[in-house]
Amino acid sequence: MPKPIAERLKQGESIIADSFSDVTVLFADIVGFTRLSAHASPKDLVIALNEIFSKLDRLAEQHGLEKIKTLGDAYMVVGGLPTPRPDHAEAVAEMALDIQREITPSFKTEKGDRSLRMRIGIHSGPVVAGVIGTKKFSYDLWGDTVNIASRMESQGLGGRIQVTAATHERLRDKYLFEERGMIQVKGKGEMMTYFLLGRKMD
Repeated sequence: MPKPIAERLKQGESIIADSFSDVTVLFADIVGFTRLSAHASPKDLVIALNEIFSKLDRLAEQHGLEKIKTLGDAYMVVGGLPTPRPDHAEAVAEMALDIQREITPSFKTEKGDRSLRMRIGIHSGPVVAGVIGTKKFSYDLWGDTVNIASRMESQGLGGRIQVTAATHERLRDKYLFEERGMIQVKGKGEMMTYFLLGRKMD
């Protein structure tokens, strides 16, 4: 729970729902993890996920981003809330590049250690954020921006960072991209996408 949201709950707010006009959402997923997990012990599965997600938590904190949740072997983080910041897209891009540089997942199976790759998707736009639950509170996000960021990840490529035109527009002056082109996105039709490669040299 983000600290500002926790404070509002302590002060007695029963319904927390905020609209944010511009944030950047990142989804990261471990390619092939579900298939490989069928050949691993429960202990090795939990150890691997804990190691990877702990590193992601550290990167999110380092870049001033808000971890929203994990979903199986997927990780969701957002920049620009609950405290708005103008450089949210840049902060998320830096985390994505750090994931590529620093996180090289390996996974123990009955056939030995297997190297895995991270697949990352990013989109920028408006969201609604709020708290749901009565005993086990959860701070979550809703809206097209979340859905599209998830699609950027699921329809991306292993080892690559796929972003939408909206995120590309915010970052193109400072970062290098490779145009992937138009792809069919479930529920949205064709969308222009790009692969984030790195920061431009000053």
